[in-house]
Amino acid sequence: MAGEVWPVNWRIAIIAQTVFLAACVIVAAKDASVYRPAGAGPMAFGADEVGQALAVNGYNVTEQSGAAAAAKDLAAVQVVLTLRQDLGPQSYTLRRQANANDGVLFTISGGDPVGAMYGALELAERIRLNRGVEGVQDCDGKPSILRRGIKFNFPLDARTPSYDDTGTSAQENIATMWEMDFWEAYLDVLARHRYNVLSLWNPHPFPSMVKTPEFPDCALDDVCMTILSPTWEHGKWADPQGVTPAILQNLKVIKRMTIDQKIAFWRAVMKRAKERGIDVYIITWNVLTNSAEGKYGIDNRQDNENTIAYMRASVRELINTYPDLTGIGITAGENMKDGQGEFARERWLWRTYGEGVRDAKKKQPDRKVDFIHRHWYTKVADIVREWKEYPDTFSLEFKYAKARLFSSTRPPFADFLLKEMEPHGLKCWWNLRNDDIFVFRWGDPEYVRDFLRNMPGQYTAGYMLGSDGYVWAREVANLEHREPRELEIDKHWYQFMLWGRLGYDLALDRSRIEQLIEHRFPEGRGMPLFDAWQAASRIIPLVNQFHWRDWDFMWAVEGCIDQRQGFHTVRDFIKFPPMEKSGLISIRDYGNALHSGSLLTGGTRTPPQVAQQLEQWAAMSLEQVGAMRNRLSNAGPELRGTLTDIEAMSRLGLYYAEKIRGATALYEFDLTKDASFKRRAIEHLEKAVAHWEAYAKAATSQYRPQLLARTRDLDWVRILDDVRKDVDLARAAE
Repeated sequence: MAGEVWPVNWRIAIIAQTVFLAACVIVAAKDASVYRPAGAGPMAFGADEVGQALAVNGYNVTEQSGAAAAAKDLAAVQVVLTLRQDLGPQSYTLRRQANANDGVLFTISGGDPVGAMYGALELAERIRLNRGVEGVQDCDGKPSILRRGIKFNFPLDARTPSYDDTGTSAQENIATMWEMDFWEAYLDVLARHRYNVLSLWNPHPFPSMVKTPEFPDCALDDVCMTILSPTWEHGKWADPQGVTPAILQNLKVIKRMTIDQKIAFWRAVMKRAKERGIDVYIITWNVLTNSAEGKYGIDNRQDNENTIAYMRASVRELINTYPDLTGIGITAGENMKDGQGEFARERWLWRTYGEGVRDAKKKQPDRKVDFIHRHWYTKVADIVREWKEYPDTFSLEFKYAKARLFSSTRPPFADFLLKEMEPHGLKCWWNLRNDDIFVFRWGDPEYVRDFLRNMPGQYTAGYMLGSDGYVWAREVANLEHREPRELEIDKHWYQFMLWGRLGYDLALDRSRIEQLIEHRFPEGRGMPLFDAWQAASRIIPLVNQFHWRDWDFMWAVEGCIDQRQGFHTVRDFIKFPPMEKSGLISIRDYGNALHSGSLLTGGTRTPPQVAQQLEQWAAMSLEQVGAMRNRLSNAGPELRGTLTDIEAMSRLGLYYAEKIRGATALYEFDLTKDASFKRRAIEHLEKAVAHWEAYAKAATSQYRPQLLARTRDLDWVRILDDVRKDVDLARAAE
């Protein structure tokens, strides 16, 4: 009543009640409910990701089962995951509307559980980037490329190694292959990056993964590695095409496990993958029986009926043992001969793998087994002839950019294959072999976007990103590291994110990518990290195009080395031409044209122009890195490491720019005997030495040397001695 004065005790009571009601409003405003179908699976993982994103931003989150939000739910934020049959596979819609409590309701509809998961991952990411639900609007998603995969060489054991386990990364990751913590974290990250295929590659994985009743002694208990010291000279330690007797005689048990425990382990890994929307494939090389050799008359001969029976039974058991295995793949090599009749390559493969699949389907007639046949040491006509009766999905696989993923966004090597495939209606998995960049964090979104956009869509079954000479499990070289060591997919998050996310959505734009970078490095907000990273990351592809070497053992750009001869000298840069159809002119063609006065043909960029471009990218990146370091007073270890990697790639670019200039001048001296060209070559190569010194300083500030399986030791300080010898080569020229 107007003019009345309430007793003190009443006023206190009203104030207390007001405070209590206000507190209730605040709590309600920060309550959130996430509704999803019951049980585990991709939608459950997506719901968990949304819940975590809301919790990080201050919401009190409850997860509940149900197809729609309960009418009595008072939460300010409600999230509902559901399915819609009219949407395509892996597709989703995300819709925002007001709920009954003047809050917000997000409805995520997926064309399948994986699509709903991707919609939930998108919502979770937007909540994190926006620091809450404000600003999160409607969006849709559907895959640009349907199958986006990882090629993972997995070293199961010294007795069942991956393709080449000589390197440090393989030797130090054998134990990792048997850590469930690793696989759980790894598969979660794959899903977040929108990968939906994990292909596990091993020449002969069966003894470490299955029990074969007809050949019981082939199954292996325990996990072993060798006590021998690795060396790049494969014949003295390990053959990349098999296991040497020396290895089998020098084993050390690193984990006690029965074969039954191993089977349970890999079943759990594949189940986890399925719950993340990831299909698992096992892919092999042939004929490589490794630790089974010598048992039951088994060996690597194609005309050995005991081996054929053993392989057929092993394939049958692999499929029957692992219900969540999506498919298998094969290589018609590296250890096969040109046999005849029943022992011809494709006939042998059909008798072992094809018949093995059919045997498995006798027990599981409804089981679908996708088959991937690599186009390597074989022909499409032979494949089609022998595999015409395969009962399920059948695709090819091909090294799309050979071993040089980081070279050109338009590799020309599959052109012949497309013509061979077309009459048969076949599709192909593109093997994206990164045997270029192992150490430094790489990131150029436009390179990835152009590369994926240029793939021949109508012939594409999917793509697999990975290496043959490196095991992308836990990193092995960081000087500043924690235990257990960081996952490579976390260290190289930007590269893996780009190949996965852009594969799902080629329209993912720069603004979102910059947001993701800033979210990863909040202390670097507003700094030109995107541009510096991109400029430095363009260096290695251009170097690889200019100094072209097809296969993994032929070239390691981070060390300027190869397997057989070691360091690539200034003379090698004169000798080897650029990548075909790259538009680059070789040093020889450039020098010959200048010397003869003829027109340049076959390219658009000369060696001096290549060197200038490398120098420009390096200078731009170094300037931006320097500016960022001057402004940063609180950079975390990951951002510091990233900036050092960018610096290292930039200094490597300056080295190759001067090396190309030195090689060009040296070849002009060869043609003209003009001493001024020789002096110029020496000057450029001396500058190259200085740039390598700076490169080595940056690299060794955070990495130890390591043995690369295919290309010797990556030891930047030791390689400096070879870099200096280039100057001596120029001085000795006559």
